[in-house]
Amino acid sequence: MEKTREFLELSSEESESVSRLPIHPHRVGHEPSFYEDFALRGIRVDRVEPGLVSCTFKVPRRLTDRTGKLASGAIANLVDEVGGAVVHVEGLPMNVSVDMSISFLSTAKLDDELELTSRVLGRKGGYSGTVVLIKNKATGELIAEGRHSLFGKHASKL
Repeated sequence: MEKTREFLELSSEESESVSRLPIHPHRVGHEPSFYEDFALRGIRVDRVEPGLVSCTFKVPRRLTDRTGKLASGAIANLVDEVGGAVVHVEGLPMNVSVDMSISFLSTAKLDDELELTSRVLGRKGGYSGTVVLIKNKATGELIAEGRHSLFGKHASKL
């Protein structure tokens, strides 16, 4: 237990950095939240088609772990966000993640440019399944593959 506590504990420098982060109140739906700004700032949507979203993302320092690699939690977040974006329908509430499975196949380091591709695998009622591939854009190496299941209200047929 003590080793875990030591691993998770922030140094005084890290703690001070976190305490200086500006957290401004925001209006939902009108401007990004702290979370969106922190986790997704810098993502570029390159292509959108029915059932497909393709993005580019350069690994920022704020999302790296202590070894300088893209943190696994950041990868999971990207799978969640890009997987959810491909099934989002304008005017309806966002879908809720039901299940996510991620295979971490390689690593990405600071300033690597990544290609994120999300495809719809299928839909049944309000349930959707997606697959998200995260690749190193320069080498083509697959960093992670995520399967993401979501549920949301779908438009009435009346």
